[in-house]
Amino acid sequence: MSALRGEKPQNELFVVRILCFTALLSIFGQAPPALGQPQTARAVQAASPPQEHAHSEAVTSLQDLLTEAEQNNPQILASHQGWQAAKQVPSQVSTLPDPQFNLQQLNVGSPRPFAGYTNSDFAYIGLGVSQDFPYPGKLQLKGDMAKRDADVVQQEYESARRSILAEVKSAYFQLAYLSTTLGILESDGELLQQVEKAADARYRSGMGNQHDLLQAQIEQTKLLREITMHHLEVAKVQAQIKQLLNRSQSSPDIKPSELPETPLLYTFEELLSATKAQNPEISGAEKMVERQKLQVDLAHKDFYPDFNVQYMWQRTDPSQFRAYYMFTFGVRVPIYRGRKQRPELAQAEAELSRSRSESEVRSQQVAYEVRSEYETEQKIAELLKIYREGLLPQARAGFQAGIAAYQNNRQDFQGVLASFLDVLHLDEEYWKSIAERETALAHLEQITGLSLRGEETKR
Repeated sequence: MSALRGEKPQNELFVVRILCFTALLSIFGQAPPALGQPQTARAVQAASPPQEHAHSEAVTSLQDLLTEAEQNNPQILASHQGWQAAKQVPSQVSTLPDPQFNLQQLNVGSPRPFAGYTNSDFAYIGLGVSQDFPYPGKLQLKGDMAKRDADVVQQEYESARRSILAEVKSAYFQLAYLSTTLGILESDGELLQQVEKAADARYRSGMGNQHDLLQAQIEQTKLLREITMHHLEVAKVQAQIKQLLNRSQSSPDIKPSELPETPLLYTFEELLSATKAQNPEISGAEKMVERQKLQVDLAHKDFYPDFNVQYMWQRTDPSQFRAYYMFTFGVRVPIYRGRKQRPELAQAEAELSRSRSESEVRSQQVAYEVRSEYETEQKIAELLKIYREGLLPQARAGFQAGIAAYQNNRQDFQGVLASFLDVLHLDEEYWKSIAERETALAHLEQITGLSLRGEETKR
């Protein structure tokens, strides 16, 4: 009996070591064939660079969402309607004022209208029409200014359209990242449960301590908390996308496709050149400068008089007098130039200077944004290479070494757990970096008007 009692702890220790070894090594799909351990999908993934997770359910493509947003987003529709309204203004302001028709009737000795010609030889009936004529060139300038205003509104519409589409892309990539990492967390949660069971078995065998078991349980709870926070973030992004698409919040959730890695085929100089030619904010600022130049020209025109022409027909007693025909030419003279026209000209010139400065500010701001997003894309591309070729394989190699040392009692549980968490967090960071890079590309598309991933960005 004593011999049997002495062999029992050794047998239990052997079994616990086998369980810990197989459970932890299953993360990398390296369980010994003799143990009959199947390789899980997470084990295959952890043994190689991060791979895209397949979705069993139907996904919604990014291009479909962009088309839907362009058709249904209220902000885009409102901006487009504002542009359509602005296009109706030039013809209104460049047209002559409406003519005025007059009816005159003069009685003498009787307050009754149209008493007739019998009371006085001065009684008459008159019909006339008058027309105002602004100084030549004023109406054309007003029409040209209204056209520039419409061009500015058009650029505002284009800017709003691109901004909304960029928001859709950014939210879509964030949703794809959350969906990918959520699958990683859920898979690792199952493996962490196995690690927790192995620590529990080791503790019960007397080879481990209670602190290791509690630490494993804490990490399991932290992982559950992170999964819950991921679900919360997914719900927020789903709500954001539905808002951008003008969908009901109770509509079915959107299932994103896998995170892409879109190559950037343009140099910074090419991106900057496209920005100067196609950015709506720069174009709108330039159109505003043109508009203010026309305003200065119109202010100069206001130093010249406007005119009025009137034609009148009058009929007195037809039996005694012939009809009268009267033509009147009037001139509106700008005699208060010091208090009206000169301040108007000074105001227009100041507005022109301000619009030029604002155009320069906008050009510099957009160039900065292009540079910032370009550098972000370039550095993240380098970072992804470091993840694939350095951090991830190094972390997995360190975890493998820790597992082997833990098996031979040369590594404590804290070191093994830390190595496991390194692999988990680096995997999350890798996919987050991909999402950030795609978001930077989406901002470059918004700024430059170029199509970097195949869909039509500028229409």
